[in-house]
Amino acid sequence: MNFYIRKIKEEEYPVLEDFLYEAIFVPKDALPPPRDIIKKPELQVYLTDFGKNPGDYGLVAQTGDKIAGAVWVRIMNDYGHIDDNTPSFAISLYKQYRHLGIGTAMMREMLLLLKQEGYGQASLAVQKENYAVSMYKNVGFEIVDENSEEYIMLCRL
Repeated sequence: MNFYIRKIKEEEYPVLEDFLYEAIFVPKDALPPPRDIIKKPELQVYLTDFGKNPGDYGLVAQTGDKIAGAVWVRIMNDYGHIDDNTPSFAISLYKQYRHLGIGTAMMREMLLLLKQEGYGQASLAVQKENYAVSMYKNVGFEIVDENSEEYIMLCRL
């Protein structure tokens, strides 16, 4: 699969709604939630005024003329919140682009960008059943906390 990773353009910010929905983990044999779930306040923190605050960074993976995936970070009080100096990750790919190494490449590129911007660490929350847990570990994230459903993971840069 040929793809490249680049910074998201401001006019592309609306596509983050699609990728936020795609990021919702759906357990095997479960039905996906309705699309309007992304309007909930606890999910809107990933989108509202994106690009207007320090610590808002976004990258997309592009294949041909199509955006295949997105990774974005911001300082926010989300599920993976560590502190007000640690950006939290959101990442997803359209289903047909998963398991091809694109997500790993996007994660590595964003971690490099954050390091270049002077951040010392980044965090995320992930459902324990999510196959992406192993990918997050492979790019340097460690489990620092957990509850019955999720891991809170931290990567020191």
